[in-house]
Amino acid sequence: MVAAIFHAPGEPAAAETARPASSSTAAGTAGSVADGAARTARAANPAPLQASPRAPRLPFDWSALWLAVLPPVLGLALLVGVWALLTMNSSTFPSPLATFDAAVKLFADPFYDNGPNDQGIGWNVLFSLQRVALGFGLAAAVGIPLGFLIGRFSFLNRMINPLVSLLRPVSPLAWLPIGLLVFKAANPAAIWTIFICSIWPMIINTAVGVQRVPQDYLNVARVLNLSEWKVITKILFPAVLPYMLTGVRLSVGTAWLVIVAAEMLTGGVGIGFWVWDEWNNLNVKHIIVAIFVIGIVGLLLEQLLMAIARRFSYDD
Repeated sequence: MVAAIFHAPGEPAAAETARPASSSTAAGTAGSVADGAARTARAANPAPLQASPRAPRLPFDWSALWLAVLPPVLGLALLVGVWALLTMNSSTFPSPLATFDAAVKLFADPFYDNGPNDQGIGWNVLFSLQRVALGFGLAAAVGIPLGFLIGRFSFLNRMINPLVSLLRPVSPLAWLPIGLLVFKAANPAAIWTIFICSIWPMIINTAVGVQRVPQDYLNVARVLNLSEWKVITKILFPAVLPYMLTGVRLSVGTAWLVIVAAEMLTGGVGIGFWVWDEWNNLNVKHIIVAIFVIGIVGLLLEQLLMAIARRFSYDD
């Protein structure tokens, strides 16, 4: 056995010592092939992605819901309750239940059309909104640019400010005869009255907003040598927008108030004329329904303008 271990190189004993090395190399090669095959299989069939854990769902704030819903409901309930108590034994003023029955009949067919003097309440509201849109749109097209000019240039401010102070307190209905004299028709006269009464809040609020822009902003614009158009669009408009939208909200409320009174005097089709016509028919239930309709439409107009103000706000 000792002679076999110490054989010279190249004899069979050397071959015997080389065998284990050859077998280990083969085993390593086989392992590498197996690992490569496993990686190929994993690439062909990737493990499914695990969904990220969901954020915990916040509990619903019932207290905030109650605070938002309960007070208005209680206010309406109080109004209806007082109304019911006051009309309990009345034969002239309708009760809440009688008024509700009349409203159900009115809104069962709000868009009937039996001629120019007999149309549903829906058509009358739409005609009034059309007049308000025209008069209010013209007032915005004139009042907002004029407010920018008055607030931007002191000379124009000194020239136009006395005129605004003189004409703004005039009652809306005082302008109606002027419209009838000039336009010779009731519909453009009503639009003119809406225009002249709703233009003042937009002029005043826009001018105040321009005057309250920090002077540092204008100094930077002067250093950068910006054009007047750039100053208005890039500096003044974002700063004045909250004031301008406040004027728009006040104007649309004024326009909706004025159109009812103007239509009572001019006649034709509209919610104001409809109220006056129902009074001539001594239909007090329909007048009360019209009062609620006028209030709801005015509220919706204000909420629409508030949503537009939030949409275009620069505070975010």
